Formats: sequence, structure tokens, C-alpha cells
Amino acid sequence: MDDTWKTLNSLAQHLDSHTAMVGEQRWLVQIVKLQEEVGEVAEAAIGALGENPRKGRSHDWDDVRKEACDVAVTALVLLVRMGGDPRWFFEEHLRMVAARTQPRPVAP
Repeated sequence: MDDTWKTLNSLAQHLDSHTAMVGEQRWLVQIVKLQEEVGEVAEAAIGALGENPRKGRSHDWDDVRKEACDVAVTALVLLVRMGGDPRWFFEEHLRMVAARTQPRPVAP
């Protein structure tokens, strides 16, 4: 997982080096990019189902998987660009989400 975070940091640095925006403006652009990527997942899913009469089956489920990966990468780059310790923040949040899915004991 260390290589993953190194790659994410490198991607964030690359993006930061190509913009004059700072701070929250950078974050907002990344959030808009995330929304764009989510739309691409939806487009690919519609295409995999063949539900666009104009395009038919324009995608397959591997396309949906690739677009979902783009969403995940874009979201994690957002965490990196926001500063702090994104790895800790993500892993802590993941632990909290996982804890919410654990069955709760039933009272006798």
C-alpha cells in the first residue's frame, strides 16, 4: 500500500504544479473532477446495459470497473491535495465504516 500512496502523492503534486489555484480552490476543482468521473461510471453502466437507444451497448462491465477505479483514484487524490495525513484519515474512516456494518448484539 505504500506504493499506492506514493503514486497518489505524485499525482497530486503533478496536478498542483499545473494550476495557479491554491488551497480550497484546488480542492473544489478536484471535487468537480470527482463528479465528472462519477458521471463517466454512470455512462459506462448505461452503455453496458445498452440502455441508451442512440448508442446501444457502447461499453462493457470492464469499462465500468475502469471508470470506478478512476473515481477511487480521483477521490484519494482529493484527500492528498487537502493535506494532513490522507492515509491515516482514509484508513480511520474505513475502520469506522466497517464497524458500522458489524452485527449488533441482540438484547436478551
